[in-house]
Amino acid sequence: MDFDKFSFRQIDVDTEIKSFDCGDADLNDFLFSDAINYFKSMMALTYLLEDSVNEMTVAYYSLLNDKIVFDPGERKLWNKLNRRVANSKRRKEYPAVKIGRLAVSKEYAGKQIGRLILLQIKHVFSTMRRSACRFITVDAYAAAVPFYEKCGFMFLSEKDKNSPTRAMYFDLINFPD
Repeated sequence: MDFDKFSFRQIDVDTEIKSFDCGDADLNDFLFSDAINYFKSMMALTYLLEDSVNEMTVAYYSLLNDKIVFDPGERKLWNKLNRRVANSKRRKEYPAVKIGRLAVSKEYAGKQIGRLILLQIKHVFSTMRRSACRFITVDAYAAAVPFYEKCGFMFLSEKDKNSPTRAMYFDLINFPD
């Protein structure tokens, strides 16, 4: 695949969204109807991966601030998460960045674009450190859970096991492995 024809850019108030269809109405609608409003209200930043040759949006993702909070009902999972933090630094909550949305167009599905985007996010938040951020979180659609698992994400809770979305996290201390 020729990645030279791709470019990343952040959405702002004047951004014109190029054609995009990932096959999921909710994800498509967010890009065309909500992403700029989230930017204006300072709730999330959306980034576009565009194909300049074919004049289309290849993929997009949105990021926002988050935190992982101790849940007494999930003590086993919390202990597993806490073991990776020095005793003197353990808290009841930890800073995180949340992937609010991540979608790849149907034309580019199966070409590892989503995995490359996750690698970029991991790299940015583990090396560029503009703000303290230990974890990446995502509320993964059930169909996307296997993708996130392959990319090193773990479940944050067992309470949502049968829900349409699963809370998952990636510990940036493990990047790169």
